[in-house]
Amino acid sequence: MCGRLTLRTPTTALTALFSGLQFPQREFRFNICPTQPVLCIRQAKSSQLESVDLRWGLIPSWTKDSKAGMGLINARSETAATKPSFRDAFQHRRCLIIADGFFEWKKTGSTKQPFFICRKDQQPFCLAGLWESWQNEDQTAIQTCTVLTTSANEFMDPLHDRMPVFLEPNQFERWLDKTSHLADTIQPMMSPLSTDSLQAHPVSTLVNRPGNDSKECIARSNKPIQQDLF
Repeated sequence: MCGRLTLRTPTTALTALFSGLQFPQREFRFNICPTQPVLCIRQAKSSQLESVDLRWGLIPSWTKDSKAGMGLINARSETAATKPSFRDAFQHRRCLIIADGFFEWKKTGSTKQPFFICRKDQQPFCLAGLWESWQNEDQTAIQTCTVLTTSANEFMDPLHDRMPVFLEPNQFERWLDKTSHLADTIQPMMSPLSTDSLQAHPVSTLVNRPGNDSKECIARSNKPIQQDLF
């Protein structure tokens, strides 16, 4: 599961990281929530790469209800190629979702302790994503996306049994290439992160509220979460 993201990396650093690709100026985000815009890279119609903001929570193109995207913030990598909600996007509309941190909630008894996870070197990373375009009744297009997940690696397993699919720079081109053959090049990419590059620390429940979006959301917290009595 991946339900919250952060992106605090300066625009100039993103441009340098992605070989001169232009990114719009943006405010630092400490608590990006579903239905909010996330920064993505995808292949444009010209086959050139473009950066774009997509609404988090994929709305399948065939659905009549935009609320369907509220729950499709993640797609299981093991079934995305065949599941009706994702299979067309998986084949034709893959993207990179840019972040520099994410949150996970560890369940202990009846309580859930949020943790902030990021790279040890504090650098941004790219998650494997799918995007879709959906039209409402007045033919206005809404472009949405979802984060692919896989089984947790040894680091993440104590927190949750799932984790987002991380892609390395040498995989970006193949992931975005619409002609990539599924069995040979795409499926092997969606394995748990093998490198020991992540770190995590507990944070307060401020992150639980979508309206909270400040650096306090990622600050280390040593205060235990009160256990529910009822």
